[in-house]
Amino acid sequence: MTDVTRPATDALAHTDHKPASKPARPFFSSGPCAKPPGWTPEKLATQSLGRSHRSKIGKTRLQYSIDLMRELLNLPETHRIGIVPGSDTGAFEMAMWTMLGARPVTAIAWESFGEGWVTDAVKQLKLDPTVVRADYGQLPDLAAVDFSHDVLFAWNGTTSGVRVPNADWIPADREGLTFADATSAVFAYDIDWAKIDVATFSWQKVLGGEGGHGVLILGPRAVERLETYTPDWPLPKVFRLVSKGKLTEGVFKGETINTPSMLAVEDAIFALEWGKSVGGASGLIARSDANAAALDKIVAERDWLGHLAADPASRSKTSVCLTVEGADEAFIKSFAGLLEKEGAAYDIAGYRDAPAGLRIWCGATVDTADIEALGPWLDWAYAQTKAA
Repeated sequence: MTDVTRPATDALAHTDHKPASKPARPFFSSGPCAKPPGWTPEKLATQSLGRSHRSKIGKTRLQYSIDLMRELLNLPETHRIGIVPGSDTGAFEMAMWTMLGARPVTAIAWESFGEGWVTDAVKQLKLDPTVVRADYGQLPDLAAVDFSHDVLFAWNGTTSGVRVPNADWIPADREGLTFADATSAVFAYDIDWAKIDVATFSWQKVLGGEGGHGVLILGPRAVERLETYTPDWPLPKVFRLVSKGKLTEGVFKGETINTPSMLAVEDAIFALEWGKSVGGASGLIARSDANAAALDKIVAERDWLGHLAADPASRSKTSVCLTVEGADEAFIKSFAGLLEKEGAAYDIAGYRDAPAGLRIWCGATVDTADIEALGPWLDWAYAQTKAA
């Protein structure tokens, strides 16, 4: 850990002195996240709007978005990409409902979204899964996971700021399938796709896209499961990925199950093209790393701030969750409200189910200069709230 000398100044001494400058783009929400730098609605292509998504231009733009995602994710040709309804939640539910039940299930949970998948496996699908848990801020014992089971996990716990450090804990010769909720992880970490059978995400996270659409990635073992296993429960139309025992390949070529928003697709294309312009996957990862490092420096310089995720090896570089000395839910609400009123930072209160604290998005669509400019404003809001 870097030895950082904390400033001698007391934040309370600056109660009435607002910082001279603000973040140029104070969008630090963890979803929907900041738009890419330079984004304006006028820059979106509109030729596909008002047209059928099954028209030539509609299919072309949907396929183009899939091609861009494959390129930026460095996704091998062995894996298919489909655009599905319901955001990341819809994509992960689709995977659970269509593939689980063939073998035992282990669900790993260390924050609210992981717990959501546990609830669905237990109460909806009634699968009696093995549950491996940890408290907010901690990572469960990944060595305890039985990979003869199908395994459900979030690569990056958005509401706790804790992530898996890599895919080394997943064996190459696993018997079960791995299901990764990767919505706060893709385009921010180097993912070993050979270890992932199913991955899901949404454009509204690391790309800063619009909500409502999910992305479902299937490896060859997942396709095999779909074509050889039929679950006992009925499937709604929007979950059906197989027809006459074979994968519906059109879903993974831009032929969506139901009508997508072409405006949301064009918005995602803008973000993907921007990602390509900053160096692709490596450029996006570097931007996120720089943002997380800038925020870590702010935390290290302040006695009253801390990381909810104690271990840097499993600390998120996108949804960074912070503790605030002496803060309860009311304190954080007031703290975040002051910053929003000043236009210095939007939506930085921690998730409602998480311990009281702050949550600051450091994904690639945020500029490092804006993270750096946030520090003095955090001091001001803390002093104001504490004085009140």
